[in-house]
Amino acid sequence: MILIKSTQPRHYPRRYRRYYLSLLSLLLTALLIAPSVFSAQTSDPELLRILRNTVNQADSFDDRYDAEVWLLTKSNSLARFLPDKNRRLELLRKIHRAATKADLQPEIVLALIEVESHFDPYAVSYAGAQGLMQIMPFWKKEIGRPDDNLIDTDTNLFYGCTILKHYLKREKGRLADALARYNGSYGQYWYSERVLLAWEKRWR
Repeated sequence: MILIKSTQPRHYPRRYRRYYLSLLSLLLTALLIAPSVFSAQTSDPELLRILRNTVNQADSFDDRYDAEVWLLTKSNSLARFLPDKNRRLELLRKIHRAATKADLQPEIVLALIEVESHFDPYAVSYAGAQGLMQIMPFWKKEIGRPDDNLIDTDTNLFYGCTILKHYLKREKGRLADALARYNGSYGQYWYSERVLLAWEKRWR
């Protein structure tokens, strides 16, 4: 069988030509915009210095590049809650480490903290819950560590991530149910929806 390769130009339907032209226009626009966006994000020498120092201390990332991208992206989202760049990146490093150690998605933990305390490490609820992840003091007695300071960031993250992971296992991976248990509103989903909305809006 002989295959004859046509030398005639292909004539695509008009709707396909419009599609390809639109796609080409979008690609060209992205190429023009991308350098300016990258420059805007990395032109701050102080931020670059802090970012490098934080990345060098970050031991929960598989790759240095992943660490830089994640920290910089999440730092931009966290700025509305925590203006200080150094504190932002240090907190993000700790959150990523604690979440990863508990086998949780750091982005979900970020969303939970936003809802619980708005990233205020000194927050105390009317019920007595403390710190970033709003841990109830009775947990200290439950695990035999009555002297733990729940305002301490690392301690608070350890408790919060461990508790959330426990509920996630208990609910066989059903995140909405695990979040409801974390909040003490099991059977209702208003709290889970708030956390997932924050995740969708800022942290995913």
